[in-house]
Amino acid sequence: MGYTKDDIRRICKEEDIRYIRMMFTDMMGMLKNVEIPVTRLEDALENMVMFDGSSIEGFVRIYEADMFLHPDLDTFLVLSWENTAYGKVARFICDVYRPGEDGVHVPFEGDPRGVLKRNIEEMQKLGYKAFNCGVEPEFFLFKLDAKGQPTLEFNDHGGYFDLAPVDCAEDCRRDIVLELQRIGFTIEAAHHEVATGQHEINFKFDSAVEACDNVQTFKLVVKNIARRHGLHATFMPKPIEGIAGSGMHVNCSLLTNDGKNAFYDPKTANQLSEVANKWISGILAHAKGFCLITNPIVNSYKRIVPGFEAPCYISWSDSNRSTMVRIPAARGMKTRTEVRSVDVAANPYLAIAAILKAGLDGVKGNCEMVAPIYENLYALTDEGRKALGVDSLPNNLYEAVKAFQADPVIMEAMGEHTVSKMVSAKTQEWNEYRKHVSEWEIKRYINQY
Repeated sequence: MGYTKDDIRRICKEEDIRYIRMMFTDMMGMLKNVEIPVTRLEDALENMVMFDGSSIEGFVRIYEADMFLHPDLDTFLVLSWENTAYGKVARFICDVYRPGEDGVHVPFEGDPRGVLKRNIEEMQKLGYKAFNCGVEPEFFLFKLDAKGQPTLEFNDHGGYFDLAPVDCAEDCRRDIVLELQRIGFTIEAAHHEVATGQHEINFKFDSAVEACDNVQTFKLVVKNIARRHGLHATFMPKPIEGIAGSGMHVNCSLLTNDGKNAFYDPKTANQLSEVANKWISGILAHAKGFCLITNPIVNSYKRIVPGFEAPCYISWSDSNRSTMVRIPAARGMKTRTEVRSVDVAANPYLAIAAILKAGLDGVKGNCEMVAPIYENLYALTDEGRKALGVDSLPNNLYEAVKAFQADPVIMEAMGEHTVSKMVSAKTQEWNEYRKHVSEWEIKRYINQY
């Protein structure tokens, strides 16, 4: 948008803005905010809004807690769904800084948005202008109970591309789309997904940081509009056993400094460039290593199992939907790779950073080239997949932590701070899970033993 400080001052007066949300994202991908009255707008514009980072997951220790929020002026947005009787609410998406020497603020190394920016800088040093990303986030809608708490009760019985009256959530989904359009999203499609109660809304691709900002805004809008319809929207990857889970396919491409798509070459048989093939080799080589980032919770690994369309085998193809990486049919400037293993619990900034780092490692020539797969991998035995050289993604969060720790390239992408905090948090999460006695275990064993 290209806002200046004067633009923002003017809009706040014209729109009667009374409150401003200074938003940022923690390590787990949760959107956080410090809300200030508009009387502190000048403090915000001068990067002087502070918060206590010791209370935020993955940030700092209690004795180094002071953090500063630097608003990205281009993310200024009037939150149309938050109009109150006391005036309107606007927001900035912020980068997180910490105090440095002589009072100068320095980027906080654990800020997920900053992690992505560091990896983009590396990409630019290799001669690429931009990293474009288009995401396909899926979500479930469940009914709320009398106390306003989420249930696991569906409000529709629809399936893929169904419509009303089978798809009873059509009105909610339409209102979400209208709200997204009102705040500037370009919506490409909205439809019921495969599973009962599951939905997908696709919006136009953008450069990497802006795409991640859009994911965070999208989730906020979806949850707020769903609540108005008496529904709970969840981005949990696998809330219901026995049906498909929710993914967030990431379509991505590199642009050269002269504005060309680096993945497109009309002279090859499949019109993919050498850069594209090297990029794919990097994604596959580091798929296990970045799984902790793209599939970050215990529940993520209930989704990436055979039989429910989610890819669990490390492979690629230009037409095969059983592979982890697919090349959509479009060519020219639309040539892209689709990484299909990512789920909606992922922190978008960290997930995109990990994918970018992995792909660039391949572009540098550090990864073995991999041939495409055209067989249905779900129909093959373990021996059949092994004969094709196809490995599997980690089976659970514990394996993902170990694979992450064994991949120096992906750890470098995250930085020492995030690596330390992530491993600690996810090890604790796994230990809590493995000590929990589930309802399945009780039903299975209580009478048998």
